[in-house]
Amino acid sequence: MGPCHAGAMTLEHRRPRLEIEYCTQCRWLPRATWMAQELLTTFEKELGEVALVPATGGVFEVRLDGESVWSRKSDAAFTDAAELKRLVRDRIAPDRKLGHSEG
Repeated sequence: MGPCHAGAMTLEHRRPRLEIEYCTQCRWLPRATWMAQELLTTFEKELGEVALVPATGGVFEVRLDGESVWSRKSDAAFTDAAELKRLVRDRIAPDRKLGHSEG
């Protein structure tokens, strides 16, 4: 069986679920999909799934297994992809180096 046909993961080996909740009224879908692509590309072996969650009210929040990693509301501004990668890395692969995006 090739790498694209790996079997189902058991619960004790389940990889984390990352959610990106974004405001549809603010038209933040492109930003959410770009962040999802960046995180999936960087953490393709560590993440089990990335979900885009439409919302309203100016929300843009990234959660890992339900726990907030970063929120635009609490930080009052958007973060860049490199910082978000560091925040996610610190939770799921703390010993991993991020290469050029780690400044």
